[in-house]
Amino acid sequence: MDRSSAAPIPSPRLFDDTDRSDTRAKILEAAFRRLATEGYAALSVREIAKDAGVNHALINYHFRTKDQLVIEVLDTANRRLLARQSAMYHGPGTFAEKWADARRFYESDLASGFVRVQAELWAASLANAELREKFLPRFLAWKQLVLEAVRNAMAAARSQGLRLPPLFTPEVVACWISQFWVGMEFADLLDVKEDRVLHRDALDAVQWLLRSLDARSGGPKRARPVPAKKATPKARAKHTLINGRAIKPRKAPSSRTRG
Repeated sequence: MDRSSAAPIPSPRLFDDTDRSDTRAKILEAAFRRLATEGYAALSVREIAKDAGVNHALINYHFRTKDQLVIEVLDTANRRLLARQSAMYHGPGTFAEKWADARRFYESDLASGFVRVQAELWAASLANAELREKFLPRFLAWKQLVLEAVRNAMAAARSQGLRLPPLFTPEVVACWISQFWVGMEFADLLDVKEDRVLHRDALDAVQWLLRSLDARSGGPKRARPVPAKKATPKARAKHTLINGRAIKPRKAPSSRTRG
């Protein structure tokens, strides 16, 4: 059953499990809230300390600089959300269901303030080389997760006989998805209402496409184990041992790009 009409999936309350006796954790929570509501430019160490109920000197003690503080805020939130995304992509369900889950995750992240926090750090890093050096690897980790999910999906589709033209590589498809999503985030943060309608239609179109592919392939399935065949000593020498099983190597692929 497609879960596109299921109840929204709440984003993890990023700092709800904060140990109130942990000064460092309280500072991170307060900084996240300030970033999500007021932005990077207005971020005040003294106001963060006030919200956290600590002396502002403790922020310098724990984090040394404001930029290091905001990067650790992003890291704390990002670890939880990337783990959530990874579990969803590697879990059971059709491709259309996972796309629907990703959409609901996004709405939750928009409401929690995480989308704005990431956008604020992106914008600030344009004029701050040190912050950019720290921010980019965190952002690219999400893009890598999308790429891995696309690779798995396309491999599963190929195993069911569904093939895209060679130009449609996992890298190209992942680029479409991630870059579209980033553009949608900024448009939503700017409250461009006309774009909201177009974005919803675009997301719905992909949902329909994935549902159609799921129907043709019967949904993602695990590959059936291939029973090992007996081989002569001469043949065994040409086999490679993988996971304790003799597997005959395939011919090297051509230089042509594959989907």
